[in-house]
Amino acid sequence: MALQSQLMDDRGHSRKIEGSVIDCVISRDGQYLAYVTADGDLWIATAQDKHSPDQWKVYHPHDGGILCLSQDISPQGFLTGGDDNTVQRFIPGQPIQCVAKASRWVEHLTSWYNLKTQQGLFAFVAGKQVEVYKNQDKEHCAVLQHDSTVSGIDFSQYGTALACSHYNGATLWAVDTQEKRGFVWKGSHIGVIMHPYDEALITAMQENDLHGWRLSDGHNMRMSGYTTKVKSLSFSMNGKWLATSGTENVVMWPFFDGGPIGKPPAELTGIPNSCCTQVTFHPQYEMLAAGFLDGSVLLIDTDAKKVLPVCFGNQQSHGSITALSFSPAGDLLSFGTENGTIAVLDLS
Repeated sequence: MALQSQLMDDRGHSRKIEGSVIDCVISRDGQYLAYVTADGDLWIATAQDKHSPDQWKVYHPHDGGILCLSQDISPQGFLTGGDDNTVQRFIPGQPIQCVAKASRWVEHLTSWYNLKTQQGLFAFVAGKQVEVYKNQDKEHCAVLQHDSTVSGIDFSQYGTALACSHYNGATLWAVDTQEKRGFVWKGSHIGVIMHPYDEALITAMQENDLHGWRLSDGHNMRMSGYTTKVKSLSFSMNGKWLATSGTENVVMWPFFDGGPIGKPPAELTGIPNSCCTQVTFHPQYEMLAAGFLDGSVLLIDTDAKKVLPVCFGNQQSHGSITALSFSPAGDLLSFGTENGTIAVLDLS
């Protein structure tokens, strides 16, 4: 069944594939879109053929399932991690390349890139260990050991530090020196995000809460009130708002004028009797994309609080929104669903 709404009908395209979509990413140059399934399929579309879903191609980079996806350091490439203990690099027009072999499953991937210097880093998680690689090298520049399994990673704004979430808190590592700063809060932390100007480190928790630390002085910040686990977090480009999944509405915590300490969140319009599953801010404007359990996707102007439906969902046909991503220029929005629908919306 096609995704229905006036916006998708006019400016969007979708395709039904086999398997559950676990992530989607658009390349740094905005020319390629990648979607991955837990079954091990890597689907690639180009911005040029976004209007022709029958031209989208599938690849199988791993000997098994895919667990994570990231932009590569290269402008057009992607990185995937799998249950075959490898990290694979896909660059269109080139053979798929194994760039790292781990001691166990590769469960999380992230990358950082400086457009001016054309220098970059990527990091991945294998159990309690995080490995960091520089540029296109096959040799790691850092191996970061933890006392418990790492549940999420995120680079700082300038790529000088890497935040890692784990049981009982988070650790912020200096990439060059491997010096570390620990942040303790008892419990299971299941994901992490850095403030875009390195003002705070925020983790999602097993107990349907968020916890954070102000980096200037280590002050604790607790953000609660969710009905389910928060599995998606996104900061606005200016660091003013942190949007999250986890309730019927889209929750946004203020990170200005001393917030979020002592301040309630803003709650944006959601889907009645559903739950927000994915959020991502536009890279240039105060606009947010939000996906929901019933398969709906909304575009929300966070200043004017105006809502533009991208598609209205039908959970029985294509399932909940499990992946959501803007292109770096913000002219494309890609998303995927639990039941194997992959889609792109042209916002140019």
